[in-house]
Amino acid sequence: MSVSRISHASQYFLAKAWSFVSLCRYAHVPVWVSSRRKHTNSQQYTAVIFDMGGVLIPSPATLAAEWELKNNLQPGWIWKTILSGENYVAWDRCMLGELTFEEFVAVVSKEKQIKPYLEAITSQKEYQIPAMREAIQCIRAEGLKTAVLTNNFWFKHQSFLPVEKVDFDVVIESCREGISKPNPEIYKRCLERLKVQPTESIYLDDVGRNLKPAAQLGMVTIKVGDVTTAIQKLESLLRFPLHGYVPGTQTVHKHMDIPTDCLKEYLQTTLGLSSAEPLTLRQFSHGQSNPTYHIRSGNRQLVLRKKPPGKLLQSAHAVEREYRVMKALGSMGVPVPKVLAICEDPSVLGTSFYLMEYCQGRIFKDPTLPGLSAHQRTEIYSAMNHVLCQIHQVDVHAAGLEDYGKHGNYIERQVHTWIKQYRASETRNIPAMEQIIKWLPENLPTHEKTTIVHGDFRLDNLIFHPDKPEVLAILDWELSTLGDPISDVALSCLAHYLPPDFPILKGLNNCDLTELGIPSDLEYLTMYCDNMGINPVKNWNFYMAFSFFRVTAILQGVYKRSLQGQASSTKAETAGKLVESTAELSWMFAIREGFRKFKSIPTRNPNPPVRKYSTWNRQRSSATNFLSTLSLNNHSKHLLSVHKGHLIISPEGLSPRVQELYHQLTMFMDKHIYPLERELTDHQRDENRWTPNPKMEKLKTEAKAKGLWNLFLPLKTDPEIKYGAGLTNLEYAHLCEVMGRSLHAPEAFNCSAPDTGNMEILLKYGTEAQKEQWLLPLLEGKIRSCFAMTEPHVASSDATNIEASIVEEGDSYILNGHKWWISGAMDPRCKLCVFMGKTNPQAHRHRQQSMILVSMDTPGMTVIRPLSVYGMEDPPGGHGELLFENVRVSKENILLGPGQGFEIAQGRLGPGRIHHCMRLIGYADRALQLMKERVKTRVAFGRPLAEQGTIMADIANSRIEIEQARLLVLKAAHLMDTVSGKEAASEISMIKLVAPNMALHVIDRAIQAFGAAGLSSDYPLAQFFGWARALRLADGPDEVHRAVVAKLELKR
Repeated sequence: MSVSRISHASQYFLAKAWSFVSLCRYAHVPVWVSSRRKHTNSQQYTAVIFDMGGVLIPSPATLAAEWELKNNLQPGWIWKTILSGENYVAWDRCMLGELTFEEFVAVVSKEKQIKPYLEAITSQKEYQIPAMREAIQCIRAEGLKTAVLTNNFWFKHQSFLPVEKVDFDVVIESCREGISKPNPEIYKRCLERLKVQPTESIYLDDVGRNLKPAAQLGMVTIKVGDVTTAIQKLESLLRFPLHGYVPGTQTVHKHMDIPTDCLKEYLQTTLGLSSAEPLTLRQFSHGQSNPTYHIRSGNRQLVLRKKPPGKLLQSAHAVEREYRVMKALGSMGVPVPKVLAICEDPSVLGTSFYLMEYCQGRIFKDPTLPGLSAHQRTEIYSAMNHVLCQIHQVDVHAAGLEDYGKHGNYIERQVHTWIKQYRASETRNIPAMEQIIKWLPENLPTHEKTTIVHGDFRLDNLIFHPDKPEVLAILDWELSTLGDPISDVALSCLAHYLPPDFPILKGLNNCDLTELGIPSDLEYLTMYCDNMGINPVKNWNFYMAFSFFRVTAILQGVYKRSLQGQASSTKAETAGKLVESTAELSWMFAIREGFRKFKSIPTRNPNPPVRKYSTWNRQRSSATNFLSTLSLNNHSKHLLSVHKGHLIISPEGLSPRVQELYHQLTMFMDKHIYPLERELTDHQRDENRWTPNPKMEKLKTEAKAKGLWNLFLPLKTDPEIKYGAGLTNLEYAHLCEVMGRSLHAPEAFNCSAPDTGNMEILLKYGTEAQKEQWLLPLLEGKIRSCFAMTEPHVASSDATNIEASIVEEGDSYILNGHKWWISGAMDPRCKLCVFMGKTNPQAHRHRQQSMILVSMDTPGMTVIRPLSVYGMEDPPGGHGELLFENVRVSKENILLGPGQGFEIAQGRLGPGRIHHCMRLIGYADRALQLMKERVKTRVAFGRPLAEQGTIMADIANSRIEIEQARLLVLKAAHLMDTVSGKEAASEISMIKLVAPNMALHVIDRAIQAFGAAGLSSDYPLAQFFGWARALRLADGPDEVHRAVVAKLELKR
């Protein structure tokens, strides 16, 4: 520690102490500022950074001055004592995090008056200065970032931070950083973490020495002596008021200003408000339709809701109807804000408006309900469901609302209305919206109940009690009418299918609802049906399709108004980017409803064809079930299992147990696999690439804990479900496709080749001793294995060509041979090699071969080199070239018996090929997803790539080819479950030919759409392509598969 540094820090702390002694001598002078934003062309700031002591909380020097006065000590004595001699050295170390506050107190405890003062600093309950806290809330309401930059210390195993952390995007503390102010580096760190430039930020500190380096960096600085004066200076820079904060509000948007003089006169006349009280006005930032304002006059708080200005769509924004329904429902005991008056005279504020009491409570904008326990979340959603039932149980005649809307055919009228609204605000052609507009009128519900419907019932339109799971008020009745109550239920479940980062309404998609304690959409629907005492809703998918269609129309209207400068929210412009995604969600549910209807059609044929396993019994088309990358929600309690003789071509047709596995697998991929892909790929190029990645091992542990482990073992092979998950080939095929979407996923679930094939043959053909030694460790993921068949000097596509020998000698076999492309052989965890060689070259050509189990540490085995596929080594398993020279293996290691190798090889090929083919479909579907995302965001020759004819043709061809291949692979899996492998031979050969070629075509189109980026390691496309091409050989060459299909076809 340098002398100069000690000197500077000593001066700094003395200055800080004395600045607050001075602060205690002056009273604050309150100044009232208007709550309207001053719109100028001045500097646009994006962040405000605050010191803590003396800015956010009272300075320790203030307390010191009071302590000195109380104890008859000389003014300034406490901090002079602290910052002298060894005390100062300890204090400096404390600020840098080298000593805790408790350790510092022990150093200075010899001064009896110092210790109680220091203990008092950390024992105060109320710290944050209210005026500054309110200023910060106002700043954040306008979308600016905030940060704390403070010299601080460790206290009771954590930093001493007596401020609300939720008020700040970044917190920089000297004790955590190891540097303190006025070192310029700590300011730079703060700016970097805020991701702002110095000129875009304002810094407040009470010590001039700390302001100097900030100013030198280019930050605008404010020295805080009097807090009120400092806030006024900050207001003058930001050009909006920093007082009068109301949760959920901001300063009035420039397009939404209203004449306060006229409003004040109206309030005095109508409600008797005092003319002496100043009127402050803020605009609620929540909501996208009717502008809503908070009014404060003295102790009175009101809410004003009005029509937006400008030309409006006919019948839209009817605040008069809102006022009427709220007044009526309030009289019926439904929790709504108390309405006070309505004004339909446009001369007052330009458009009609009404007034209601301001209701204080909690509004949850994030449907995950952060900060609550799982039990509390369940209670909140239950209360939401209960209050929705209250609305729907209102007697419309008793409430005087029998003429509030038409009775019957609500959905039909709504569809017609929203199509008309959408057409009036349409700005471009959206294919999914065109499809849903045609589909909805043709699939209307046949039976509808009529009740009051809210029309926009969502969690964020409810005000909850501050402490209890009780709804105090239901907001935003603009779309209310008489109609079908299930439409409200569906609308309240929109968040279940929206991503968490959806800009206007945060979503729950991909969240673990069970862990959060939040009901799924179908559980929420079941809760509603139980509360209302009605039968389950069969056509739920229709209502979800309708709801997303309506949201799309609303967003399009909001976007159109934003283009015209009439939108009430600053987020309105983003609506245009969301319209297409919500339209696609609507169409996805339309497809699901089509599946449901198709499933309800009887599929039993009184005279079935002889070939019972043919595709006559398929239940539905799987086409766009795989269009969306959204995770399926947990439908397991609501969907019946499909008969085992049926070809299940959609995950929705799986049994409840398998659907749950599918759901959990998809969530695991989203939460754990995809986010780690880049790191896992980078490790494969690292110098330590031949060492297993610890992060992969952690993934395995997590997957095993969730029961996503050894899913591949077929039920036929493991009928007692002793080793695997008890899935059929067809069921596993659906899960395998999901795993195929990432090259790293199969290993995480212990479902990767060659281990899967080796485990199957051990289970089918191994002795109990062999299973104990090799199968169980493989199933547990403790070891890995390889399969040695292919040889460099013969055409190994014909297994009878292999030249490696297995010669009997006493109690052993002697192995000699040269093998290559031995996948997994390079892995240090690889402990077992399944070796194929000839035991009797003179026997029948299919009885010459045998398979034997060889420990990788057996003498005579030499790994010559790792082989690469298009330069990809695939570590740590790799693909090895191995030499076997007089390798002695016990006879007990032979599988099934001498001469049984060809039979075992054929048995190994079936399920494993299904796995490869479904993973290839996963490759292709992921590649198409990435391609679609890419072409929507890239512009060439004046228009998006997505609008180029060749790109559209490529997308269409890719989707068609994926669906065709998937159906064929699922059929092959179905045949393997229902007939013998011999009868399924043709289909197995077909998929080994079709799937790799399809994947190559689809991936190649995606690479072409990406351009050079598609060839890079930044995306998985190049790796997908390499392995798809390799599988045209690894699974046998195309020529062999064509020959098999042709021969079998000619025999029919």
